[in-house]
Amino acid sequence: MLNEGSILEALKGVKYPGYSRDIVSFGLVKHAAAANGAVSVAIELTTPNAELAVQIKASCEQVLRTLPGVSAVHVDVRAAAGAAPRSPFAQQHKIPGIARVVAVASGKGGVGKSTCSVNLACALARLGVRVGLLDCDIYGPSIPLMMGVHGRPGVVDTPQGERLLPLENYGVKLMSMGFLLDGDQPVIWRGPMIMKTIQQFVNQVEWGELDVLLVDLPPGTGDAQLSLCQTVPLDGGVIVTTPQEASLGVVRKGIAMFHKLNVPILGIVENMSYFTAPGGQRIEIFGHGGGAAEAARQNAPFLGEIPLFTEIREGGDEGLPVTVSQPDEPPAKCFVKIATALREKLA
Repeated sequence: MLNEGSILEALKGVKYPGYSRDIVSFGLVKHAAAANGAVSVAIELTTPNAELAVQIKASCEQVLRTLPGVSAVHVDVRAAAGAAPRSPFAQQHKIPGIARVVAVASGKGGVGKSTCSVNLACALARLGVRVGLLDCDIYGPSIPLMMGVHGRPGVVDTPQGERLLPLENYGVKLMSMGFLLDGDQPVIWRGPMIMKTIQQFVNQVEWGELDVLLVDLPPGTGDAQLSLCQTVPLDGGVIVTTPQEASLGVVRKGIAMFHKLNVPILGIVENMSYFTAPGGQRIEIFGHGGGAAEAARQNAPFLGEIPLFTEIREGGDEGLPVTVSQPDEPPAKCFVKIATALREKLA
């Protein structure tokens, strides 16, 4: 049926040029109506860019003409007269050379999010994906330990000025606050410093050509998450949880945050699903099935479960992820399966 709802649904297919967001999500569509097969749409931009207005107008007309029952289309796009951008995503910029940016997040700490990030990155590299891993946990960076990398990033001169060179191991390019700190030196910063650092990690690192940049976010829904979403358009988020309700209850807040920031949920991963005792007995220490049930409840994909394996913990402590040291063993295969599903969703 041709109405406001069907028009807006169709306009969600019109991306704002240079962004992964559509014009409806940005709140640019101010009016949409249909009568006797004629469709009328009014769009207000937050920038005075006339060329942009022409481009969006053409895209909208093309999409609307494909709707059943449409006989005429009128799209009015008004560019702002020197107005400052009002969208909270107005400062977003795609990172040159990086095809996809995916956040790995959790509602609470202690669910193994960084362990999952590291092993997913290494598994993607093993699958032939050009991958980078950005550690945005400024207060508690653990990626250097888990990836077995300890050093300082170099600096290179580029036409855009001096930029940091990421470190690399196991085929994964890396950047972390841990590379810039001495030993156990703590980070005692307020929110604005956190936001500035994340913006620098995104915009002032010479990542090169990558198929996927995984971003390991700190737990919760604070400054780091908001800063990342306002700095770079995310192609999706992967949520890591453990099976019990104490974890799932906070996960829902994280998912709600991504929805409000217009970041699609690529899937949920259940970590620490169960433990197999030496005698073969399956012990569900934290319960089981909570991740799959929550994925169904959220209408989100369930990417898979990761049982408790001693090898996974040992790999993290030794800086040799299990997906690198034992790629054909069951612990690594769990991550490879999830990485394969993630690659297919991003293709």
